[in-house]
Amino acid sequence: MGPSAFSEVGKFLVLDPYARRRLAEADEALGHSVFDRFRTAEEDYSVHSQIAFLVNSMAMADRAVDTLGVSPDVCTGPSFGQKAAAAFTGSLPFADVVRLTAELARCEEEFFAAEYQDVVTHSFVRTPQERLDEILAGFDERGDWYDLSGRLDAGFHMLSVRERDLDGLKASISAAGGYSMYSMRPPVHAAAFSALRRKAEEEVFARYELADPALPVVADQDGAVVRDAAGMRTMMLDTFDRPIHWPSVVHTLADLGVGTVCVTGPDNLFHRLDLTKDSFEVVTVGLPKKRARERERRTR
Repeated sequence: MGPSAFSEVGKFLVLDPYARRRLAEADEALGHSVFDRFRTAEEDYSVHSQIAFLVNSMAMADRAVDTLGVSPDVCTGPSFGQKAAAAFTGSLPFADVVRLTAELARCEEEFFAAEYQDVVTHSFVRTPQERLDEILAGFDERGDWYDLSGRLDAGFHMLSVRERDLDGLKASISAAGGYSMYSMRPPVHAAAFSALRRKAEEEVFARYELADPALPVVADQDGAVVRDAAGMRTMMLDTFDRPIHWPSVVHTLADLGVGTVCVTGPDNLFHRLDLTKDSFEVVTVGLPKKRARERERRTR
């Protein structure tokens, strides 16, 4: 999930029939208008920004099945996409996933209001592993804290650091020939956040009973194939304190015989990764404006 402003997706939520249907279900689950609260949200990852992302992801999955005849053999939902994967595979009813998403977002807000207030997760590309090792060695020598939050492609990393160290990290990335992309707050997927995982498990997940998924689900942390409710719960809790490793997901999908990947929802990242494009035929079912921009890029 990347930043998705109301100005970009708000119109889609009320005009697209699949989105309208999912939005109505989300409103009923929460007892208020998701659209109205999303319209006034000021933060990229606010509660209702996350719910809007979930609604749009599910709407596009619905469209893929209905209009493209997609009949998937396996599912994966990296990072925030885990929630949509849980709903799509029937591990949780959509209404429960909406409520779970809202409760987890508030749980994270409470945690990061008291802990790791000065930490961000920074994404950067074109930085080979050996150069990253040199950057991390510098952190170690200075005694500065960091945590790995993800590897998405060759030279594409996510690193959680103290905000005071962010400018220095960006300078080191540039010196290594890399390119800084964006910084996320709240931070994500770091081993240091084990207390957040426990809080989420005790205060949120304890109220939900997951079912076995109707399709195998590939975990975004290590590419493990999840086939039962216990595995789904573990995967969704792992997202708090284990980094994403997209190469492992791609490897597992290939081993399972996947040749085509259908990416549904407002994805700005995974369908554009070289690793994804080199490994599969990629079909995107996203927001109309985003699809038009993708077609324009391909025809240049």
